[in-house]
Amino acid sequence: MTFTATSIARMVDISAVQAPHGKKEILQLVSYAKKYRFIAVHVLPSWVSFLREELEGEDDILIGSPVGFPSGGNTARVKMEEARQLIRDGVQEMDMMINVGKLRSGETGYVLDEIRQVIDTAGDIPVKVILEVHHLDDDQIRKGCELCIEAGAEFVKTSTGWAPTGATLENIELITGFVGDSIKVKAAGGIRNLDTLITMYRMGVQRFGINVNSSMDIIQECAAKPGGAVEIDT
Repeated sequence: MTFTATSIARMVDISAVQAPHGKKEILQLVSYAKKYRFIAVHVLPSWVSFLREELEGEDDILIGSPVGFPSGGNTARVKMEEARQLIRDGVQEMDMMINVGKLRSGETGYVLDEIRQVIDTAGDIPVKVILEVHHLDDDQIRKGCELCIEAGAEFVKTSTGWAPTGATLENIELITGFVGDSIKVKAAGGIRNLDTLITMYRMGVQRFGINVNSSMDIIQECAAKPGGAVEIDT
């Protein structure tokens, strides 16, 4: 397989989801997305309408936003209403944060029901479910993946990017080895260079959540290779 700047961009969600991010940061994301064709731009819920206007006519760039972000501690009812509002505002995919405390407390039925309710609310809109693996042990990560599969999520995602760690190679190996082809995997949190992205792709990751600075570094690193491409074995 050949990796080019464009093929990498088509696997990467770029985001401006930190508390201070506003029009300036979002407009920068939009300009990068249009230039390099990143597959999705993610913003906080209150900015979805603005993002939709800025991406009008760019049908191959998805509008994304999180649900229950970043703590996951809202009730399922609140998360469902947030999902409904995102749909009204024009979102095309959602990254939902689970209730980590409930999973750690062994309340797996609660977590499963919550994921299902948000997925049912989303309808045809894909839902990626964030585990925030930094706070989970290996058994809890496996259980979280199992719940995502059972609920019918499109992706299981490692992290919000707000925790101290996220998409470590060890966590990716654990997740992809456990889920196989049962669900897609999105790696987020700590991906900073092309080698890491390629390694995780080989391990089975299909989408990446990367902050805009690191995304641009990775794109430029690939473009600087001879012929602007990297050949990899899969």
